[in-house]
Amino acid sequence: MTDLSFRKATRADLPAIVAMLADDPLGAAREEFADPLPAVYLEAFAALERDPNQFLAIVEAGGQIVGTLQLSFIPGLSRRGAWRGLIESVRIASSFRGQRIGEQMIRWAIAQCRERGCKLVQLTTDKSRVDAHRFYDRLGFTASHIGYKLDLA
Repeated sequence: MTDLSFRKATRADLPAIVAMLADDPLGAAREEFADPLPAVYLEAFAALERDPNQFLAIVEAGGQIVGTLQLSFIPGLSRRGAWRGLIESVRIASSFRGQRIGEQMIRWAIAQCRERGCKLVQLTTDKSRVDAHRFYDRLGFTASHIGYKLDLA
């Protein structure tokens, strides 16, 4: 699929975004897709909108939402004051998987990071997502670090 368009998400896109986040085994256990959406999603979206270093992207094909991802631009002192681009929450609508949309999304995200002057692009993916590991390897990412998380919920 080559006719994708990318734009900043709006509040009206939230149901589609949360549906994509919840549409896999890991997301089904972590997310709550309901109508109406729980207030926590609206609050989180408002925080993203206020932060100039956050970009919640929507990917459309033929006017239909087919994917989403979040870009965070992080200033830092290491690497001689380099900015980093962090790619998170990459999701493709289930009916559109297998069409190389994810590849186009990641290449778009990398280009956005370059435009913002980032010297490094990083991401994390769950250890159980073996297919995602192969996907990111194929796109030139290297599993160079070990990541840790502490759940505070």
